[in-house]
Amino acid sequence: MRFFNNLALQGSVALALSALALTGCTNASETSAAQPASSGGAAASFDPSTVQKDEALASQVPAAIKARGTLVIGSDTTYAPAEFLGGSDNHTPMGYDVDLAKAIGAKLGLKVDVETAEFAGILPALGPKYDLGVSSFMITKKRLAAVNFVSYFDSGTLWAVQKGNPKKFSLDDVCGRTIGVETGTIQEDPDLKDRSDKCVKAGKSAINVISLKSQTDINTRLVNGTLDAMVSDSPTIGYAVQQTSGAVEKLGDTYNSGPGGIAIAKDDTALANLIGQTLNKLIDDGTYKKVLSSWNVADGAVAKAEVNPSLPS
Repeated sequence: MRFFNNLALQGSVALALSALALTGCTNASETSAAQPASSGGAAASFDPSTVQKDEALASQVPAAIKARGTLVIGSDTTYAPAEFLGGSDNHTPMGYDVDLAKAIGAKLGLKVDVETAEFAGILPALGPKYDLGVSSFMITKKRLAAVNFVSYFDSGTLWAVQKGNPKKFSLDDVCGRTIGVETGTIQEDPDLKDRSDKCVKAGKSAINVISLKSQTDINTRLVNGTLDAMVSDSPTIGYAVQQTSGAVEKLGDTYNSGPGGIAIAKDDTALANLIGQTLNKLIDDGTYKKVLSSWNVADGAVAKAEVNPSLPS
């Protein structure tokens, strides 16, 4: 799951968001050896028309959304298998997050428009631009101060190296090593930041953190050998291993598991509650598990969706 930053939002929400400020760079022209497949068999065959509309829930859809007839979703479509661009045109939003968003829309009798957006810009645009943010957001206390979340998936942090670990990378010796991470994720801060700070305090070299806006670009650099290792969300690492035909491999075990959430504007608790009810209907009727299973991520399934869940201190 990922973290975000945006300094452009003004007002009280901006104060909460600006505390999360992070920076990074990317090279969008890189050609990815780790690009997701353009289609995904069973995963690509999800048909939202198989989801039965719930009239009671549909009656609670806010008037503005009901009049539009479309649920507008903000998503950073560079994070397979949760959200990425694929299909025959390589521009069609796909992934388990996308399928769940479509299922939510179908249950509410709405069309779904998944709009590609920069990860950092999604949460500040909730309300004015997007109805929901569906983009592998990890729920944190800082985020809960800025937006509403509906929990829907559990994941953690995992590392990967080139096949065979030719650079002999070890999590016990990260100082001075070159590590790739997506900008703004919890893997960048606090994970890598804390590890690097410990290196410096011990009189060793800081970690050479390569922070890029696209996870696909991180995957590519690892495959090409310009990184010693990469760290990301556990489903993302698993999918990278699969899509690179074993050119990269997992290193160690998953840790720091926690809930991911669908984001809704802080002042729209009614919509947040509606999305929570809708997700629980999808859990009860089996659609939710079907979607996750089709993407081989059912081990992240939750028993119940919760609005603004309590987090451990």
